[in-house]
Amino acid sequence: MRECIIRTHENRVRHNKSLSRFALIAIVAIVGLALAASGQSQTTTERLQIAVNTSAAGATINRNIFGQFAEHLGHGIYEGIWVGRDSPIPNTRGIRNDVVAALKALKVPNVRWPGGCFADEYHWRKGIGPVEKRAITLNPNWGGVVEPNTFGTHEFMDFIEQIGSQPFISINVGSGTPQEAAEWLEYLTAAPATTLAKERAANGHAAPYTMPYLGIGNESWDCGGNMTPEYYLSQLKIYSRFVRNFYPEQQQGDNRMLKIAVGPGGGGTRWTEWTEAIMKAWQGHQWSWDMDGLSLHNYTVVRWPAAYASVGFGEKEYSEILKSTLEMDDLVTRHSAIMDKYDPKKQIALVVDEWGAWYAPLPGSTQGFLVQQNSLRDAILASLNLNIFARHADRVRMANIAQMINVLQAMIMTDKEKLVLTPTYHVFRMYVPFQDATFVPLMFNAGTYTHGDIALPRVDAIAAKDAAGTLWLAATNLHPTRSVEIAARLAGISAKAAAGEVLTAPAVDSVNTFDAPKTVVPKPVTAKVQGDQVTLTLEPKSVTVLSIR
Repeated sequence: MRECIIRTHENRVRHNKSLSRFALIAIVAIVGLALAASGQSQTTTERLQIAVNTSAAGATINRNIFGQFAEHLGHGIYEGIWVGRDSPIPNTRGIRNDVVAALKALKVPNVRWPGGCFADEYHWRKGIGPVEKRAITLNPNWGGVVEPNTFGTHEFMDFIEQIGSQPFISINVGSGTPQEAAEWLEYLTAAPATTLAKERAANGHAAPYTMPYLGIGNESWDCGGNMTPEYYLSQLKIYSRFVRNFYPEQQQGDNRMLKIAVGPGGGGTRWTEWTEAIMKAWQGHQWSWDMDGLSLHNYTVVRWPAAYASVGFGEKEYSEILKSTLEMDDLVTRHSAIMDKYDPKKQIALVVDEWGAWYAPLPGSTQGFLVQQNSLRDAILASLNLNIFARHADRVRMANIAQMINVLQAMIMTDKEKLVLTPTYHVFRMYVPFQDATFVPLMFNAGTYTHGDIALPRVDAIAAKDAAGTLWLAATNLHPTRSVEIAARLAGISAKAAAGEVLTAPAVDSVNTFDAPKTVVPKPVTAKVQGDQVTLTLEPKSVTVLSIR
């Protein structure tokens, strides 16, 4: 039997004395499980004990880890968000009403735009002013298609306001200049007295925009310029110094604009050296240039080029993909350790601003559009990554899944007037209560799910307490064919009710389509509550979120 103790934050160690009762409960739970398992039949529902230490306060799970990513790629923007003011598809100022309504339900904290690789070839002036006068260009990164620039700065900011989110803009470091980026920020954030602010007003928005998050380049080690860490550092210092936010309330203090530097794209030596170089430079010169976050990009791909199908796969591919996605934990741990060396106070956030599953394009789709389906497997994959981010909440304070609509691991898929919500969308909606909640440590034996030579944790789980004091428990059963009963013992509280939702489907490759949009949708679930224990059977291949009151 493999014991899996879910990691808590290092700064909780000093509370050990106060956790003695919790530790005793955990030991009893694990020993009890071992005794039960020793005589357990393979045909019965297994039982898993979870010890929940409700009195231990962990880090805040920053709502920004549930961020989205919208790049000018395929139908992510055009047809996905933007249909134009004259479209028969219901819209508000050209932006799809159905998409806005769906995203509002997710309480999207931030949206990263315009890329991605597209960002380092994007010149913002081509996307402002009268639409009929805007430059028509090409998008060489993604299919070489025409870029009409009808969705530009004002349209993006309108979209952000409609869904109630915040902008995370990536500036062009690869083919742009510091002056171009600085003028974009002045155009966005300066008061009406300047020439650029007057131009913004003439284009329809007199008041300055707020700009809380700024990405200084994208993948500068690859499509963003093929830079060495040393050369990128030279650019980072310049852009960080001269690209300013002029919005009065965002110039200093807790509300100031956060600047996010390009970080690693993996876990090998090349990438750890990148993190080391950026963090070492920041430690030595943090008073002279700003950096508030370091990005990390990591896709779930068993091997490049992406060849795994997003539909019609079996348990072999299911287990291999989940094994790959769980490597995110080691990746975050590895780069966090380097950051801790130079930033023990954790001032710099690790920002996982591109993550998700990357599969082979759907047959018949346009080359470079990155069109794939979204299955129950992807819902489970999303829950596992969100759980990893929550456990690392002291360092991971922002993340952006790739991508929001019609591209890669999307929340939403559209086809003309039709729209369908994906299984990944439903997980993000179920996890809304974890936004800005306080992480609560768990201890349990995860068990083991094996397929061939792959061994994975049978169950994954996190817990958190929201501002109102409600305890939330998320539990994922990775096993595709066997249910498992969980018994969560709540140290320090006596629950009265526990209810929530479960997301599962007939098969691991079940998907929602325009013709059958409700194959994978959440359904209500109620747990049994007795004193300080909550009991529930997790269905196979499922994600469950419970509120415990």
